[in-house]
Amino acid sequence: MNFYSFARGVVSIALSPLYRIEVIGTENIPSTGSVLICSNHIENFDPLIVGITSPRAIHFMAKEELFNVPVMGKIVSKVNAFPVKRGMSDREALRKGLKVLKDNNVLGLFPEGTRSKDGKLGKGLAGAGFFAIRSNATVIPCAIIGPYKLFGRLKVVYGRPIDMEALREQKASAEETTDKIMNSIGELIEKF
Repeated sequence: MNFYSFARGVVSIALSPLYRIEVIGTENIPSTGSVLICSNHIENFDPLIVGITSPRAIHFMAKEELFNVPVMGKIVSKVNAFPVKRGMSDREALRKGLKVLKDNNVLGLFPEGTRSKDGKLGKGLAGAGFFAIRSNATVIPCAIIGPYKLFGRLKVVYGRPIDMEALREQKASAEETTDKIMNSIGELIEKF
């Protein structure tokens, strides 16, 4: 058993008694090939929740500051996360993310770049669109529907793959592509 599977089991055991997590749509995540999962961001626990509900291991982009925290930094690295400098274009993080997808793995992103203060879906950053356009990954929108209340119900919804063909053919900008991804996440939040 690798460290990711072990950590996932531990987190699942720790969170299961605290939240009643309902997971919808995992069948939309392809079992092979590169996948880009894009989720809204409402709480610090979001990466853990997406990590334990996805049927495949996820490589998350995480804010660089986490890697500088003693112990936490080591753990975050061991669960497939890699650092991104926030507030600027981080070429190294973009390269790493593309490599994750090129190697037929799953890349997890929170396109808003930071947690929503009011729980409402914010504007997405261009990074999500960049990865969607520059790779052949299947793009899966994900909605975490809270609020995070102790012993409360939490929904994680994985939507159908977003059709990227037209956007890739017309060489759409990263911003336009991110907008389409964010609209898909918004539709899941409204529907569920």
